[in-house]
Amino acid sequence: MPSPAPEQLLRELHASLTLRKRPEDVARLIQDLYAAQGTDLDAATETALAKAAEHSLRNLWHGYTSMREEFARPVGAQRQLARAASLFVSVPELPDDAGDDPARVEAVIRRAGEEIGRAYGQNDFGLDRRNRAERTAAGLGEISKRQYNKRFRLLRRMEAKLARLVHEQSRREVTITGKGALARALPYGLFATDTDTAAFIAYITARGCMRSVFTNGRQRQVYDEVAEALFQRLRNGPTRTCWYAVAHVHPTAEVLAQVSDQDLTQLLVQWNRFLRKVAGLLEDAWNRHPLERDTMIVRCGDDSSTWNQAAQAWNTARAHWFALLSELGHDEVLDRICPGKVPRLMAADVAYWHRMSGGGLHPDTYVWAELPLPWEVLRGEKECPRSLVEAVCARHRVDPTAGAWTAPRPVAEAVDFRRTPETVHGVAVADPLMAGALRSAGVFSGKDKRAAAQEWT
Repeated sequence: MPSPAPEQLLRELHASLTLRKRPEDVARLIQDLYAAQGTDLDAATETALAKAAEHSLRNLWHGYTSMREEFARPVGAQRQLARAASLFVSVPELPDDAGDDPARVEAVIRRAGEEIGRAYGQNDFGLDRRNRAERTAAGLGEISKRQYNKRFRLLRRMEAKLARLVHEQSRREVTITGKGALARALPYGLFATDTDTAAFIAYITARGCMRSVFTNGRQRQVYDEVAEALFQRLRNGPTRTCWYAVAHVHPTAEVLAQVSDQDLTQLLVQWNRFLRKVAGLLEDAWNRHPLERDTMIVRCGDDSSTWNQAAQAWNTARAHWFALLSELGHDEVLDRICPGKVPRLMAADVAYWHRMSGGGLHPDTYVWAELPLPWEVLRGEKECPRSLVEAVCARHRVDPTAGAWTAPRPVAEAVDFRRTPETVHGVAVADPLMAGALRSAGVFSGKDKRAAAQEWT
C-alpha cells in the first residue's frame, strides 16, 4: 500500500483541528508527514514523537477507542426539509447537507411561506392563519383548511427547529474554541505554510481537546514534552515559521513578539467578538437558573453542560485577549475594564471528595463570587477595573498576576507525556472495550443506575 502524499497528510492534520483525535494519533500523523517529506528530525523531536505515537491506534493491537473522535454535531433539519418538499410545489428535493445550513433552511421556509401567503415569523396559530375568505382572496381557494393548517404547522415547526439549530451550532463553535482556541478558524493555506508550524498547531490543539477527568486534583496540562520539542523546531527555524498561525492557539509573549501589529489587531478583534458571544451564552444559562456563586456546586436544575462549555470558552478567549492587549501595549485598557475569570460548575461528589481529602473550594471561586458578572461588565452596566480585581484578590490571598486575574497567563512549563485515558463520563477506564461496554450500560452517567446494575450483576 503506497504511503500517503505529504499534502494528504497535511489536509488530514488540518481536518483534525475541529475534531477530537487523540494526541497519540496526531503524533503518528506528524511522524508520517515528516517521513513523507524526508525530513531529518533532531533527536529530541524524534524521541518525543515516538513516545507519543507508540500508543496511537495504528500501533495498538485492538486499534479501537470508545471515545468519539469529533465534537457532537447538532441534528440538522433534513427530515423537515424532506417533508416540506413533499408538501410545497416550490420546494425542491435538497441534498442532505442542506439541513445543516441555517441559511438554506431559512430560504426554504420563506419560499414555502410565500406559497400559502405566510410571512416569515408569523407563527401564532390563532392570529396569523388565514381564514377561508382570506385564503380565497390570496388565490388559495383550492387548498382545503386541513391542508393549509398542515403546511402552516410545518413551517412554524421549521422555524423553531431553525432557532435550535442555530443555537446548537453556536454552542458547538463555543465548545471547540474553548478547547482549541482559534485553530478552527485557520484556513488550510495559512496552516500549511510551514510543516513545523502545522505539526505544532495540530498537536497542541489535540492536547487542548482532551476530555476532563474525574479527579480531585488538577487536570492534565496541555503543554507537554512533545509540544515543547515541536515548538523548539519553530524556534530553530523562525524565518520559516508562520508565527501568526501559531498565535491563534499559543499566545505566549515569545510568539506574539514575532507577529505584526496589524495581525495582532485582527486577532484582538476576533477575540473581542467571541467574548461578547460567550458572555451572551453565559447570561442565558444564568437567567434560566441562577447558580450558587459562593460555591459553584451543581444544584438541581442547573445547566452544567452549557455553563461549563461556555466558562471554558470564556477563560480561553479572555487569556488570549489579555495576551494580545499586553503585546500591543494597551495594558491601560485593563485599568478600566478587567472582566474576571469564570469558574466551571463542580459536581457535589467531586466537592465532597475535595473536602474529604483535606481540600476545599478553589480560592478563585471566592474572587469570582465578589466580582461583577462578565456580561454586566462588557455591557458597561457595572464597573470592574483592575484595581477592584486586585483588591478582591488581596482579600482572599490570591496572587492576581500569577493567577491570571489581571495579567496574561504565566508561560507553562512542559509536563511529561502521559497516555490519553479512555473515559466514561469523566471516569478513566484502562481498557477501551470495557469503556464502551460501561458507557452502553449507563455506568457513571447518573441515569438508569438500577438498569445498569442489573445488567452487570
